[in-house]
Amino acid sequence: MRLVRFSRTDNSIGIGLQVPYGIQDLSLADPSLPQSMVELIDRWKTVQPRILSLAKKLGATDQEVKLLCPIDKPRKILCIGLNYRDHAIETKAPIPDEPIVFCKMPTAMIGPNEPIVLPKVSNSVDYEAELVVIIGKTMKDVSPEQAADGIFGYSVGHDVSARDWQKDKPGKQWFLGKSFDTFAPLGPSIVTTDEVSDVSNLRVQCRINGETLQDSTTKELIFSPVTLISYISQVMTLEPGDVIYTGTPPGVGVARTPPRFLVNGDLVEIEIESLGILTNPVRSAS
Repeated sequence: MRLVRFSRTDNSIGIGLQVPYGIQDLSLADPSLPQSMVELIDRWKTVQPRILSLAKKLGATDQEVKLLCPIDKPRKILCIGLNYRDHAIETKAPIPDEPIVFCKMPTAMIGPNEPIVLPKVSNSVDYEAELVVIIGKTMKDVSPEQAADGIFGYSVGHDVSARDWQKDKPGKQWFLGKSFDTFAPLGPSIVTTDEVSDVSNLRVQCRINGETLQDSTTKELIFSPVTLISYISQVMTLEPGDVIYTGTPPGVGVARTPPRFLVNGDLVEIEIESLGILTNPVRSAS
């Protein structure tokens, strides 16, 4: 299934399924379903049979809808640094022995077609295409095998980064450099695990204004999604609706000669095989 959130022409919000012929409006067909995606994920075992039944008989909505960020109330946005072998080589960094974990604030998350806003206080905003893992159940101190059962699905993510804050500020402000508003695009849908045959071999690309700048596969991941979940769960409890941005492949702007950073008017497309294309325009702060 490809779960989406959207707004209708009357500004009401719905949850539905993205299908080849359009959007099925689950919320309108069954108002008793959870109206929050995080709650839907949390109650998935209970509501899944009803959704499967609706999916068989619903047509596409005839209303015009606008896709929104599929996660409405993110509790945790966790991110992994240097998790692609080819990216580590590109940046001349040693291959990590353990995952490098940081986070973004929930206010950074936006959906498809929403603008990435370049802050006035940064001159080097970079792009990073990323596979995102959506947590499906509460997990603490789990093994990689247990972690596999706790993944709800996957999405396409963009870890936007203010490199001058991340690298040049005193103490290297990773948290602040990654947490500017609009710096965590996600979408267009959440693809449930049964729709992804092999998460370890998905092509990951970033295009800016039609030019391909990142192009690799998840074969290059140093730490797999289940390894990341097991590692993080030693420290904190993971909950339904939490997301993990799993790292970016080579081709980022800061590693280019000369560097290539986002500028006003850019159009960024992040595409991951089997998951879809996340598109966001870039504009300067007003």
